[in-house]
Amino acid sequence: MVKKMIRILILTFFCISSVAFAKDTVPESEIEIKLSFVPLVKQAAPAVVNIYAKRIIEERRSPFSSDPFFRDFFRNFGQLQPRVQNSLGSGVILSADGYVVSNYHVVGGATDIRVVLHDGREISGNVILSDQESDLAVLKLNSDEVLPYLKLRKSDTVEVGELVLAIGNPFGVGQTVTNGIISGLARTGIASGSAKGYFLQTDAPINPGNSGGALIDISGALVGVNTSILSRSGGSNGIGFAIPADLVGQFLIQAKEGRTSFVRPWAGMRGQPITFEMAASLNLPAMSGMIVSELHELSPFSKVGIEVGDIITKVDGLDINSPAEMLYRMSVAGIGTQVDISYLSKGLTRTKKVDLVEMPNSNVKDIVLGPKLIFPELHISELTPEFQSKFGLPFSSKGLIVLDTGRIAGRLGLRSGDLLQEINGKPVETIEEAISAIGSIKSNGSITINRSGRRIALRFRL
Repeated sequence: MVKKMIRILILTFFCISSVAFAKDTVPESEIEIKLSFVPLVKQAAPAVVNIYAKRIIEERRSPFSSDPFFRDFFRNFGQLQPRVQNSLGSGVILSADGYVVSNYHVVGGATDIRVVLHDGREISGNVILSDQESDLAVLKLNSDEVLPYLKLRKSDTVEVGELVLAIGNPFGVGQTVTNGIISGLARTGIASGSAKGYFLQTDAPINPGNSGGALIDISGALVGVNTSILSRSGGSNGIGFAIPADLVGQFLIQAKEGRTSFVRPWAGMRGQPITFEMAASLNLPAMSGMIVSELHELSPFSKVGIEVGDIITKVDGLDINSPAEMLYRMSVAGIGTQVDISYLSKGLTRTKKVDLVEMPNSNVKDIVLGPKLIFPELHISELTPEFQSKFGLPFSSKGLIVLDTGRIAGRLGLRSGDLLQEINGKPVETIEEAISAIGSIKSNGSITINRSGRRIALRFRL
């Protein structure tokens, strides 16, 4: 009985000592920080801001808009009327002189932006660089004071299972901190809103208003910018995505260079991931990589000898599994640099240095036809790599791209994105050839276009 009482007293002493230690000490080591997030939050939270943005949008007001049956029939009925749209989100200060990163869907197109600091002060800001495809935007705050900011963590050092915190302003309730781990790396093929590409996955709870907020590691460095969730209800289900800090860093570099839109290196290449079935048909071992399916004649990859059918396996020594991942690797390297491309060609593994360049679009001609021609307001342009990518056209395409049909050409069946190839049986590849062919039409004729890979002949009589 005495021994039993002694054990109880010893256990009670250790429990009381543990509670007292937990209450009275401040975590100092990395191990201790894992037991308490207070020092970490105090360090990082001042660099995360709340963002309130307003934008003017035009929408049609129809008396049938609330009717589930007739609203589709009268979708374009009624006059366009301006409406103020409010958005709520978060942002991360990246430098002491007031550069802030957020999501494009939070601040893109905004006419009025209010940035609320951690201490409650409001500072106005302007979007200086934005990119809808990446869903990122950089703001410059109108302030001369030195601001707290977060350092960027190298994305290739992030591992699955790492502890992370998400800091943001969910539902406008105020700055909130949630914790979780890195659940996955290199998530591609995920899209929410305008975002697409390459993401980190986390189970840290992320809700509306967290967009643009910080995902930090246990040292307080920025791992990524929270951008989207997968959810059927609209609330957090533990599947959130963040844009890696390496790409955020490139946005900051280009913003400080004075660019207003993000410029990605141009590959001039299309490809697809290596699947198990594809590897078997090509007598390849199961492997990662991307097989080259198409190359532009001006592609920097083509210039170093890479050919259609080659399999790209690494960029700067890092494995790639998809075109989106390769574009990400090129984007974080930046315009004007070189990358080492490892690829498999004719059974041999090779490595070449490839220059990262901008998309070639110089001296491009376009025209809007005048009222004296039979297709007034028709806007056509010579074909460029940009239009080939935008409209999904093969790099070998020939013709003129239709940018706007105008009134008459639209009634004949022409659409934006059509590739104009022949007018009255004459091939057209230049603006001059198109004007000459259209000017020779008297009362009837035909236009041959390529639409989504299909050759279509449109015949008309005026």
